[in-house]
This record gives sequence, C-alpha cells and structure tokens, in this order.
Amino acid sequence: MSVYLIPCYLYEGVNETIPPYVLNAVKQCTVFFVENERTARRYLKSLWREMVIDDYRWYAIGKAEESVLNAFAQEVKNGANIGIISEAGCPGVADPGQLLVAKAQQLQATVKPLVGPSSILLALMASGLNGQQFSFHGYLPIDAAERKKKLQQLEAEAQKTQGCHLFIETPYRNEPMLKDMLQHLQPSTRLCIAADMTAPTEWVATKTIKEWRQSTIPSLHKRPVIFLIG
Repeated sequence: MSVYLIPCYLYEGVNETIPPYVLNAVKQCTVFFVENERTARRYLKSLWREMVIDDYRWYAIGKAEESVLNAFAQEVKNGANIGIISEAGCPGVADPGQLLVAKAQQLQATVKPLVGPSSILLALMASGLNGQQFSFHGYLPIDAAERKKKLQQLEAEAQKTQGCHLFIETPYRNEPMLKDMLQHLQPSTRLCIAADMTAPTEWVATKTIKEWRQSTIPSLHKRPVIFLIG
C-alpha cells in the first residue's frame, strides 16, 4: 500500500499545472482523505471524467481530529492505497493533511509526494528574494498591536540573516495587512506581493516599502495572496 500526496490546482480549471502522472496515482487509490469533499470530487472528475465517485471511500480531514486519524490508521493497516488532497496546492505544506502524513510515517507506510503547484514556492521563485534561507509563517496575529510586533520581528530577522519570510492573510483582510506593512515597516525593506498564482489574473511584484508607498497597487481584496518580506 501507499499514501499518495496528490496536488490540486491553485485556480480551478487550470489543469495544465497538474502533471499527467498524478492521474496515474489517483487511479491507484481506493480511499481519499480530503480537505473539502465537494471540491476534491469536482477536481478529480476534471482529471478523470470516467471516475465513478461512489466507488471510493471519502473522509473529510477537517482539523485532523482523533477520529479522522484513527480512520486513516485503520485504512493504512487494511492495506488501502490512500490519496490525500488539499483544498489547493500540495498536501502537507501549510495544510492539515500534514498530520495524516505524520501518522503515515509513524505507521511506516510508504508515502509518495507528487509534483504539483505550490503558491508558496511559486511566490518565492518569482520574488527575487532569498531562496536559500526562507521561512513560512502562515497567518500573522489578528490583533493590530500583536501584528505590528510580529511584522517588525520578521523584518528585523530578515535584516539580520538576509533571509526571506513568507506569510498569508485571510483574503478579505489583505488590504488591512498591506496597510499595516506600509505603515510600520522600514522604507528599505523589500516586500513582494504574489496574487492569484497560476490564474489568468496572476500578479507578482517586489519593491521596497518606499517604492510601494509611491505606487498604485491593484486591489487585493478577496484574492489569494502570498506576502514576502526580505
């Protein structure tokens, strides 16, 4: 048996970002653990129109509660070929599927990561910031004072090590996050904004804070964005 880490497109319908061998892995699976069952089913049908959805066992990962981990462990012990699918991008990276992968390793199952789009990696590639030393921090604090403190900590660390720090925000909070960075970060700090990766509206730009303050910035409201500072 194997546990396949199946990448998902970042933008619905952009199937050309998914390598053909991913479909071969899908066809090996009898069980799927997915972040969102409805969108995962639609995604797999877009790859394989003949797929009979009801022929497979489906589990929603949720927050990978104990009941889900137990069900996963049982499927592994039963020898099933299992697919793990994130809502977008690569399972196990900034994704609750990581806990299932940890369980698979604990059970000494064969884990097969498959190549696919990662907004984190694509943003880093396009940013021109340090790809030798970087950290992803997920979401920063919601509280304004705590967020300011965290931003300045990341900025200080980037200046000290010349590294790059990546983070995200809930799409409807992108604009307030950008406003905070323009207000609190130093003029010489570089900021990359990477929006809608792989979508027709993809947009990536890196400038200093001083340059961003003088720029016309397109709306980021409700768009998936990766922020990078370095």
